[in-house]
Formats: sequence, C-alpha cells, structure tokens
Amino acid sequence: MPAPKVWVTGLTVGATAAVAVLAVQADKGPHPTATAARPSASVSAGASPAPSKSSAPAAVPDGSGTGRRIVYSLGRKRVWLVDASDASRRTFAVWPGTVSPDAGTYAVSSRNEATTGSDGVKIENIVYFTAKSGISIAFSNAVDGSSPPPAAGKQTGGIRMRAADGAALWTFGETGTTVVVVK
Repeated sequence: MPAPKVWVTGLTVGATAAVAVLAVQADKGPHPTATAARPSASVSAGASPAPSKSSAPAAVPDGSGTGRRIVYSLGRKRVWLVDASDASRRTFAVWPGTVSPDAGTYAVSSRNEATTGSDGVKIENIVYFTAKSGISIAFSNAVDGSSPPPAAGKQTGGIRMRAADGAALWTFGETGTTVVVVK
C-alpha cells in the first residue's frame, strides 16, 4: 500500500507549507507595544488599562542622563528602559503610590521576586531604588494584574505597572542599575 504513504507525505508537506505562510503573514501584521496601555484612576481591579491614542512611543525625557538606565517621569507617570546607546527599549505607563521619590539619580538597591504590598495586594518583580519618609519606593506589578485602587489614608511607595511591563523591568533592572527620576 504505497499510495497511503505518498498521500500522508503530501499532507505533511502541504500542512508545513500552510503553517509557513501563516507565520510569514503573522510576522508582517500589527505588533502590540508597551505604549498600548495607559493607566487611569478609573481602572478597576482586573480590568485592562484603556488603549493610548498615540501610536508613537513617548520620547525619553530630556535631562534624564545618558547610558543604560531606568527613567521614571513623575509628571507623565511613565517609565522608560534605556539601553547603553541611549535608545529606549521599552516605555510604559505606571500607577504611582502615594509617596513619590524626589527627582534625582538613584541605583537599584535590591530586588524581591514576590511579597505582599503595604496595600495587601500580592505583588511580584519588586525593584527597590530608594526610600522617603521611611517608606520604601519600588517598581512592581500585582500578581493578578490589577491596578491599585486609591490608597485612602495609606502611605505607599509602590510604583505599579502591568505584569508584562513588570517582567521586563525585572529583567532590565539588575542590582546597581541606574534609576533617574525626573519631574
């Protein structure tokens, strides 16, 4: 029965060709970027942030230094991961806590894979870089992907982000990495 073997081989070749065509089409299609999300105070727990209306990534702020660094803009509520050639590799919106760091240059002092935040939310990818008024200030993301509700009467130093952005910052922000905070 050689005919079934030829037919099965033909199907395999055909299926492989179809998968290759689909892969090429997918590669040419739209690619989501980190700028597709913009947090807002009205985002509820578990909800996705609203999409940004701008398709161009935000430029790294002037006066944020040079070289490989994490840049955090207090006014824009945005973070940039900047490589050694001063090119922004990723930028994304964040939800700041109630205690903000002063503008200046810091370094990642420590990291913690997971814990519970001062607001009671389980968080991961915690990257500490300073403290203010006895409150540790760090980047992190909620394990469940939620945005933090307003912290009524609580002092929190967590700068939260979406889970994918938290994972990227965790990979980029090794201990000793420069963190520049701008207004």
